[in-house]
Amino acid sequence: MVINFGAGPAKLPREVLLEVQKELVEQGSSGMSVMEMSHRGASYMKLHNDTVDLARELLKVPDNYKVLLMQGGGTGLFAAVAMNLIGRTGSADYVVTGSWSAKAAKEAAKYGKVNQVVAKPNKFTRVPNRKEWNLDPNASYVYYCDNETIEGVEFDTVPDTNGVPLVVDMSSNIMSRPVDIKKFGVIFACAQKNIGPAGITLVIVRDDLIGYQMPITPTILDFSIVAKDNSINNTPPTFIIHVVGRVFAWIKRHGGVEEMYKTSLTKSNLIYDVIASSKDFYYCPVESNVRSCMNVPFRVGGAGGNETLEKEFLKGAEALGMQQLKGHRSVGGIRASLYNAVTVEETKVLHKYMLDFMAKNS
Repeated sequence: MVINFGAGPAKLPREVLLEVQKELVEQGSSGMSVMEMSHRGASYMKLHNDTVDLARELLKVPDNYKVLLMQGGGTGLFAAVAMNLIGRTGSADYVVTGSWSAKAAKEAAKYGKVNQVVAKPNKFTRVPNRKEWNLDPNASYVYYCDNETIEGVEFDTVPDTNGVPLVVDMSSNIMSRPVDIKKFGVIFACAQKNIGPAGITLVIVRDDLIGYQMPITPTILDFSIVAKDNSINNTPPTFIIHVVGRVFAWIKRHGGVEEMYKTSLTKSNLIYDVIASSKDFYYCPVESNVRSCMNVPFRVGGAGGNETLEKEFLKGAEALGMQQLKGHRSVGGIRASLYNAVTVEETKVLHKYMLDFMAKNS
């Protein structure tokens, strides 16, 4: 048995993979694979619209928001957000709490003035207190990343921006906990963590923020064009969207976002509880109130990590079928990604292994 704890592209629900496998050659009564369908034909359009409708249902998206399926991944949206919104006032606020929000701020600076809301730390291990923020009331929007996959920092509350539109990257925790969509101007999430294979990005945009695109905005990244054409101005990645729709249906069958959240807490607590009781044999540098439920980074052998022990830990985990536990190269150590498709039972395997490894080596 292989258990995939990778940060992305990540594990997909086996139930979904088997469904897709069954209908890979012939989808329903269409006589052809989804990969062969015209993206403007009736058979594909039903799959496409069903996917969008399920996203609306699961996230309780209000009627004054558009749900878009865009290409370019999270990195493409770093540019798209700025090109579609920063022209409103010429500047934007960025709350940088990890590697991905830092990349987003750097990209946005190509298109307007970027205000770094909080001071840059030596290491990203917390969300600075609201009193430390320097927000500009004239900003076009305030941007943040809800869950930083590399550092394992996840916001525990939605920031108050005093009426300035809030833009959030939820690529690694979308559909893992309930979201009050009304608090946001734009939400985006690339698929390859919690909602499907790599190649599509779910984008939710409030209607009043559409129409401010810069003249240089490429058609493929223009919110107004993508919204008007129902995300089919050009040929979309039809098969990937089909799989995303299957994942949405799987989430619905298994209790919706609310049940995903309950399961997420159970899984992350299994790992954090071992860390907390290990007397620093395992060490997580992230402040406890913003520790991610999706990505759990930790060192083995103390705060600085013992590379020999960490190599042994990874080798032993792989022997038991646990894959992709190595931490990001910029952080080191171990990282367990606990996305929706990872089960409680699979997480218990890691929990037990951590206990056994500590007993053997401490």
